[in-house]
Formats: sequence, C-alpha cells, structure tokens
Amino acid sequence: MIIPPDQLNPDTLSALIEEFVTRDGTDYGEEEVSLAEKVQEVRVMLASGQAVILFSESTGLCNIVPREKM
Repeated sequence: MIIPPDQLNPDTLSALIEEFVTRDGTDYGEEEVSLAEKVQEVRVMLASGQAVILFSESTGLCNIVPREKM
C-alpha cells in the first residue's frame, strides 16, 4: 500500500526518512553527504513523486522506493 507523505505526522515522516537514509547498505558514493542533505534529497523525491512510501500490511514495515521500481 502506498502511503502519501502528507498523510503522515511530520515527526513520523522525519523519523521514517532518517531511518531510511541511515540503513546499512545506503551508499552515497565517495563524497561525504550530511544527514540533513540526505533527508532533504529524499523529501524532494517524495514531494515530486519520484519516490513513494510503501507499507507492507503483512510485515508491518515501511520502505521508501523509487516509483519506477514498484
């Protein structure tokens, strides 16, 4: 199920995005990118529709994925 970001509490959305960008395996290449920059990049992607929040009812987990990979 796709969860529109604007339907989440702002604190919940921030926590979800921060958890996503700090997961093991999240690689931003050779350049150091601050947490704030990573969070902002994901916010922009969600706002533009390039990425979506997916909620799995079977596992109870959320994930942020590029729209084209759905």
